[in-house]
Amino acid sequence: MPGPDRTFGLGRGFSTRARARSAGLALLLAGTLAALPLAAAPLPKDKPDAAVEGGVGVQRFLPAAERSGGADAIAGLLAPPLPVPAPEDRAMRADAASAPLALVPASAASGVPARVSPDAVAKQLFGAARTPAPLAARSIGSYARGCMAGATALPVNGPAWQVMRLSRNRNWGNPELIDVLQRLATDAPALGWNGLLVGDLAQPRGGPMTSGHASHQIGLDADIWLTPMPERTLSRDERESMSAVSMLKGPSNLKGADRGVDPAKWTNSRARLIRRAAQDPRVARIFVHPGIKQALCRFETGSDRSWLRKVRPWWGHHYHFHVRIACPAGSVGCKDQNPPPPGDGCGKELAWWLSDEPWVPKKPARPAKPSKPAKKKEIRMSALPAACTQVLLAR
Repeated sequence: MPGPDRTFGLGRGFSTRARARSAGLALLLAGTLAALPLAAAPLPKDKPDAAVEGGVGVQRFLPAAERSGGADAIAGLLAPPLPVPAPEDRAMRADAASAPLALVPASAASGVPARVSPDAVAKQLFGAARTPAPLAARSIGSYARGCMAGATALPVNGPAWQVMRLSRNRNWGNPELIDVLQRLATDAPALGWNGLLVGDLAQPRGGPMTSGHASHQIGLDADIWLTPMPERTLSRDERESMSAVSMLKGPSNLKGADRGVDPAKWTNSRARLIRRAAQDPRVARIFVHPGIKQALCRFETGSDRSWLRKVRPWWGHHYHFHVRIACPAGSVGCKDQNPPPPGDGCGKELAWWLSDEPWVPKKPARPAKPSKPAKKKEIRMSALPAACTQVLLAR
């Protein structure tokens, strides 16, 4: 990874680039080995499933497979170089039919930096990138700490989907994720669901986001609203102002609250849509509110309940469900989560999620001394896989 006064010589001859890459890699490896801690601090032991999900400002416990540092950092440094550039005719924007709602005008600045410092705040650099890295598709790192090369845009309009919140420019993903979404949208009408309203996927080059999610960094996550797509095409203003509808009876953070779904809002068509998504073998997890998980457990009366294992209860997710696919073949350096625990998850685990314990803060035995709020630690470029610097600099 280059220092603040270096750039990758992407336009130079092969021998010059090779020498620069070898020297830069040696310096970075030496610095990283010297800075590695002797022992990593143990993570908190969370309740029953270790999942990583960044909802609106929500980030809980990271499993060991998604932490940065130690052996993971060395593996990132020694990973094979990025694949060769993708063909020039690769589709990187919404198709021509979506031109009136194109997210990034052709004349807009790409946001590609000239150089990257290891100390730079990663979300500022990735959040400024307006175009994807012109490289072969590859998801790099973990869902909550990584980036993406060769992203494909989900067109803002499709036969059975519409993208929401266009100003965010977060309709980018690994081509495998785009295919999962398009296939789900194609199946939706036969399930009694008119079409998908699609929320955030990832930024053009993935990476940490300037706001919102802690995950969605490697182009393998997508939010799908639980509000059906209307029969007409929404305007740009409507896509910014329209709100998704909560499926719950009421707030979850009150003592003794009923955290189930509202039968006046929840329908079996929503359950069929989530089931179809979970039945795609490429889907690794689907995050929903525990009340929605409860409704799905009751909905499935057939003998095959295996798909319910993928549906994981998590904070938030009462107005959308979050689809996460596994690392696609060929994504060198992409880190999957551990598989979900065995079983359908409809027993003791779900009962805990529906209890007061995850939601209602316990009162301290005695008043705590006032303290300054902890300052959020920003993810620096040095905490991401080394290949993410190459992704940022690719032109």
